[in-house]
Amino acid sequence: MESRNARREFLAGMGALAAAASFPEVPRAARERLYPPVDLTYFETPIPPEPFELHQTKAGAESMNSPFRIAVINDEVGQDFGRSCEVIAREFGLEWIELRGMWNKNLLKLDAKEIAEARRILEKYKLRVTDIASPLFKVDWPGAPKSQFSPKGAQFNADFTYEQQDEVLERSIELAKVFQTDRVRCFDFWRLDDQTPYRAAMNEKLLAAAGVAGKKGVSLLLENEAACNTGTAAEAAKVLAGVKSASLMLNWDPGNAASRGEKAYPDGYALLPKERIGHCHCKDVAKKPDGKNYDWAPMGRGIIDWTGQFAALKRDGYHFAVSLETHWRGASTAEESTRQSWAGMKDELQNAGAL
Repeated sequence: MESRNARREFLAGMGALAAAASFPEVPRAARERLYPPVDLTYFETPIPPEPFELHQTKAGAESMNSPFRIAVINDEVGQDFGRSCEVIAREFGLEWIELRGMWNKNLLKLDAKEIAEARRILEKYKLRVTDIASPLFKVDWPGAPKSQFSPKGAQFNADFTYEQQDEVLERSIELAKVFQTDRVRCFDFWRLDDQTPYRAAMNEKLLAAAGVAGKKGVSLLLENEAACNTGTAAEAAKVLAGVKSASLMLNWDPGNAASRGEKAYPDGYALLPKERIGHCHCKDVAKKPDGKNYDWAPMGRGIIDWTGQFAALKRDGYHFAVSLETHWRGASTAEESTRQSWAGMKDELQNAGAL
């Protein structure tokens, strides 16, 4: 009953965006269960030109130039979206934000009123969206043994099933259009002890999804996630080589790679096809006292050479997002932890000549 209710809630939420885009492949029966269409033409404004050149931050903020779209994932600051935007824009002086969840809801589960309110807040603080941090494909691969990393409950308020992934993709693309971005984050299914028997089929699924997104003018960003089959740069390079689509790019996460024991920079980064890096998550890790496992750390206080990584990205002509995904919670609150991690990230960017 729980899964049936979750599906009904998810499908109902999708109806809120029916006016933003239509996807005829959704069965008529499913459409009939959705909420009535809601007029979201208010959001149908052109996406502003992409700033591949250096850009200035808001008036009143400390002057800073960067070749990157410096951003923060909103719910790393907190669940109060207005407060998160205030901190990111007014205190940090940034122009970009990555959307994952707010008001204790995953972004994909927001209704039309909540979407309108989120858009109003973004406009208030003059923030632009780097991408939709969707949970796409963060599920077990069907027919394979259940992954030891498969969670028992929701992660970031997302609890979608494999059977719902086509709808997750559809919903994510719709949200990308509404929030005026052309990027959607995805994953490579919960990690298997041996992915070899399933790798070709997983690649086909990624390729098909990238094809759907590409036809809508959207790129998928495959994140290397330690708990998924693509966890390191070495694994990411293999998957990207196997999925030859301009609509599938990499969300390079050195922190996740390091947590699997890879030396993310320079070793891991050297393996990556630079032209297919479309996003970068920023967090740090430190070894636990046992010397084997890792804990999250604030930027600049861990083992990753972020100054070197930022400098290399700049050298290689990267112009997309570098987005703070704090994860570390060593300060009093999520907001304070992110504030401290941003201070470290800012120093690393400055040391790299990227700010």
